[in-house]
Amino acid sequence: MDDSALETYLAGVSPEAAPQVRAIDSAILAANPDFDTAIKYQILMYALKGDFRTWVCAIDARRKRASLRFLYGVLLDDPRHVLRAGSSVLMTWDIAFDQDLDAAAIGAYVTEAVTRYPEYKANQQAILEASRTAVRGTGRAEATE
Repeated sequence: MDDSALETYLAGVSPEAAPQVRAIDSAILAANPDFDTAIKYQILMYALKGDFRTWVCAIDARRKRASLRFLYGVLLDDPRHVLRAGSSVLMTWDIAFDQDLDAAAIGAYVTEAVTRYPEYKANQQAILEASRTAVRGTGRAEATE
């Protein structure tokens, strides 16, 4: 795999972020080495067959953490209860720079996201509407990321 997107991304983040970003990238690619990668919207995106419109996951390094984002994370089971809500269907796993990384757990989430990709592609609008309805039903404000 061409890691130029990773290296370009790392050049724009703090040096403290680099080890954790590299470790997350390795876990993602171990789960699915066929991802295409690109920097879009200042995050490192992982997509299937060049489909960056409905990307699978992304890394976003900020301040003291790296965030592993799943575009349609609302479909994931989240057995470790690590995902926080984002906008609409997005869910994010925040990983502090000094936190031990569980590559196998990241791999499991990525594998599930890849498995759910066809479902999301086929039912995008219905999933989005159901997610928005669920948020309104809980009475909490919809997050915007």
